[in-house]
Amino acid sequence: MAVDTGSNILPVFDLKSASLTLVALVLKTTDMAELAQALDRRFGDAPALFEGDPVVVDLAPVAQAAESVDFEVLVALLRRHRMQPVAVKGGTPEQHAAALAAGLVEAPQTPARPEPPADAAAEPAAAAPAAAPAAPVLPAGRTVVLDKPLRSGQRVYARGGDLVVLAVVNFGAEVIADGNIHVYGPLRGRAIAGARGDADARIFSTCMEPQLVAIAGTYRTTETALPADVQGKPAQVRLVGETLAVEALKL
Repeated sequence: MAVDTGSNILPVFDLKSASLTLVALVLKTTDMAELAQALDRRFGDAPALFEGDPVVVDLAPVAQAAESVDFEVLVALLRRHRMQPVAVKGGTPEQHAAALAAGLVEAPQTPARPEPPADAAAEPAAAAPAAAPAAPVLPAGRTVVLDKPLRSGQRVYARGGDLVVLAVVNFGAEVIADGNIHVYGPLRGRAIAGARGDADARIFSTCMEPQLVAIAGTYRTTETALPADVQGKPAQVRLVGETLAVEALKL
């Protein structure tokens, strides 16, 4: 029986190149108990920041470690904190083999920069600019503006950009942004800025009385009372080292 392979058959899939933004976890220990404690300290009591975001584990810092990495435990730890590990990079061939056995893949290597042609040496070379410090690569986004109050249980996430709220964020509501958060009204719920690791992100409110504030994974809850000069007043939250600073705004 003949099979019609003509052009009238519609394709059921396409293959296209894609550019995806991934979170990189730089692994600095092979001790999974130590890692579990560190993850719990940083994220244990905070709301989920990653929501299943794909993660690449960078093994470069542990490439020379004497102990092996238990990738099955590592995968379970990251998933417990709502991260989705998908690949590894750096490290040794042995570590990559163990990672593949745990269901991860090898991240593609960044292509090397091509060498200049041999006769390029005859041209006078321009002075190389000073190398700038590496900055976290964040997804491009836009500012999200909300003009309605957020009730308890409501949650808004400005992925890849800033979030501006022109009303009250009530207790039990949650606002999240990869960039800055501006609340032109009482901030009484949870505010999480720099959700993908931007330590320069800030939180602003014209009436600072939050349930929780967090920047790049460092958070502060109502268990630590705000100073009288910022409680219920215009203020900003920024990250100074590993500590959140809450400072009055002079409007």
